[in-house]
Formats: sequence, C-alpha cells, structure tokens
Amino acid sequence: MSMMRLQGLMQGLFAACVLAASGGPVRAYPIDGYTDTGIARLEGYRLAREGKVTGNRLQPGAWLTTAQVQLRLQQQPDFTLPEPDERLTRRVVGLLGKAAENYSISVLDLSDPDHPRYAEHKPLTRRNPGSVGKLMVALAVFQTLADLYPDDIDARIRVLKNTQVTADDFIRSDHHKVPFWKPEINRMPRRRLQAGDTANLWSYLDWMLSASSNAAASTVIEQLLLLRHFGIDYPVSEERKQAFFRDTSREALHTLLLDSLLTPVTRNGLDVENLRQGSFFTAEGKHRVPGTNSVCTTRELMHYLVRMEQGRLVDAWSSLQIKRLMYMTQWRIRYASSPALNRAAVYFKSGSLYRCKPEPGYECLKYMGNKLNLMNSVAIVESPAGDPQLYYLVTLTSNVLKKNSAVDHQTLATRLHALLRGLHSAAAGAR
Repeated sequence: MSMMRLQGLMQGLFAACVLAASGGPVRAYPIDGYTDTGIARLEGYRLAREGKVTGNRLQPGAWLTTAQVQLRLQQQPDFTLPEPDERLTRRVVGLLGKAAENYSISVLDLSDPDHPRYAEHKPLTRRNPGSVGKLMVALAVFQTLADLYPDDIDARIRVLKNTQVTADDFIRSDHHKVPFWKPEINRMPRRRLQAGDTANLWSYLDWMLSASSNAAASTVIEQLLLLRHFGIDYPVSEERKQAFFRDTSREALHTLLLDSLLTPVTRNGLDVENLRQGSFFTAEGKHRVPGTNSVCTTRELMHYLVRMEQGRLVDAWSSLQIKRLMYMTQWRIRYASSPALNRAAVYFKSGSLYRCKPEPGYECLKYMGNKLNLMNSVAIVESPAGDPQLYYLVTLTSNVLKKNSAVDHQTLATRLHALLRGLHSAAAGAR
C-alpha cells in the first residue's frame, strides 16, 4: 500500500472516530443517506444504482458511500497554502490559452501529501460568485446551529431532519428544476419549486447545492433568519413566521440578514471583503429583505475549501456535512461534467451570470453573454473515487464574452486533470 493510500485510510478512520465521539451518524448525503437525512431524491438514485428502477444513472465517481466521504486534511490543522509553484503556474495558465486574462484560477495539488503544490493566476480579481455564494449560506446555517447547540450534534440533526419547510412567496422567481422522488411510481420528475412544496430543511439545503435552485436557496435564507431570531424555539408556526416578517422593519431585517450571512465568514477565518454572499437569490427575497453585494476571489474560495477539509468551518461535524452536501450525486454539469472526471469523486459548486446587449449579427445564447459572461467553478477532485491517486482542489472564475463558458470550464477540467495526472506519472517513473 502506498504512503498516500495509507494516509488517506488513516484520515478516514480518524474522521469516523471523531463523528462517533460527537454522537453524530456516520451516514448522510451520498446515495445511501436517505434514512438518516430524509433527502428523498437519494433513495431514487440508490435504487437506480441497485438496478431496481430505471433512469437516474450516475457516474461511477458518485457511488461512494457516506462513510467514504471524509475530510482529508483533518490531521493537518496548521496547513496553509504554499507559495505558488512557478512552473506549475505557467503550465496552468497555458491551459487557458488566449483568454487567460479573463480567467482567475487557484489550484492546490495534494496528491503527494509530502510535496503539495499550488498555482494561482489573478487570484485577487473580485467577481460576483453567482450560485457559488450558496456555499456561504450553508456555512451560515451550520454556524447558527452550532451556536444554538454547541455540545449537541443530535439536536442539530433533529432540526435539519425533522423541520418541515414549506415554500412560500420567497421562491419567486426561479427557473431551476429540482427532483421529487415519487416511490409510488418509481420515478423522479423534475420541476420548479412551487408555493406549498414541503420537505425537510436538509432537503432544501440539498436542492440549494445539488440542483442549485435559487428558490431553495432563498427559502434556506428565510429559515436562517427565523433560526437566528427564534433560536431554540425554531421551528415556529406559520402564523409566527408571517408575523415576524410582517412586523419587523426592513432596516431590522437588513441588519439581521447581513449579520446572519457575513459574520460566519469572518468568524471562520475568511476575508469578508473577498468572499461573501450578501443577499437573497430571488427577486422577491431581495425586495422584502434588502442586502448588499456579493463577491468572491479564487484565493479566498480556496481558503474556504482548505478550512473545510481541515474541519475548521464551524467544527469538524459541520465541515463534513458541507462536504457531503457538495458531493456530486446528481447530473454533473459545467466543470464537473468533464468525461475525465467520470470515475472521480467530485465535490462541486458552480455559478453563472450572463447578460447580453444588442449587437448586429450576434445571437444571445445561454452562458454566452456579450456584455457579461461570468462562470465560476469550485471543485475538489479525488480520482479514482475510493482509492484516489490524484487529490486536488480548484477554484475558478471567468468572464470570457461570447463563448460558451460551461463548455470552456468542462474543457479546462479535462486539460487540468491530464496535466496533473501526467506530472504524477512522471514523478512516479522517476522514482
């Protein structure tokens, strides 16, 4: 057994022991996790994996059990980003081609744990995070739960699993579709969230991250404000919820929103000037509760991922829940859809924001804005899943006009994976 595999095994065993000691369950969000979380779509994917229903097929990299999804830097709490490797940086920038000036990228290669390598290009360029900002919403939820129940993991789980959340006006409007597992017909239709749709809080977190639903994200932020205001009395009745939003001034709601979303960023050692989600994700949410702007840089997003892998986002249990929520057990898109990653475990979030302006002879298409064409990707790659020989973290933002940014990110993922695989194959051959 190689030293890298041995270290990964020991880290996994250590993390499992930490969870057992905390009183939390070992199983959660990958496709074996329905019983423990109540995230219904997981059951549909599990049954498809076992050949009991048709459809809902996943790439082999999505087949890890929950116990296999672990924090990989938990025994290195003092790890910090190394100085950029000039040679690796040149090669990464070379992958970007002529559009390099419109990209920001940070790459942390931890495949050889004794010799980490880091590359970055324009890492301080600030862009709107788009849906990547939903990672900050998840952080805020788990920080609030930890503040309310600092020594009671079981209580946090009860809130996530047992709280029934019903979509209301805050969902307006959103085009993203979310999956609804229907066991009576063994099918999983997808549609937009509608007012009256009810599921537990864990499901809304999952819809927010796996399906990137803006409606689900705004519903989670609504619940975050209620959780902050009512504390251990949460969840509250529909009447108390409506009275809270009706009787609380816009100024007070604004203050509560910023404190709920931004303070956890600072408390967890991150720079709120370079990483923040400052508002709801739907027009109705922004209208009812005013916020502020949202920003990110690739370097600060990398700090988020590193601290998560160390178990330093809130605490080890919360960090692990966020990582499991990021595990791709749904259709892979954009960067994560690269065929080179089919057998890799990918922990992923992406976000896009594009705008068009009139231009003779130009047709505005999805992800091809000629005025603004933001695409952001955050990924942790463990390849192959379950026995990784490559382990690296990538944060990426771009604004390349008139080009299909989803395809560009997919292509970059393929090229970067080949680059790192080649570097480590060459190193193994030299030994």
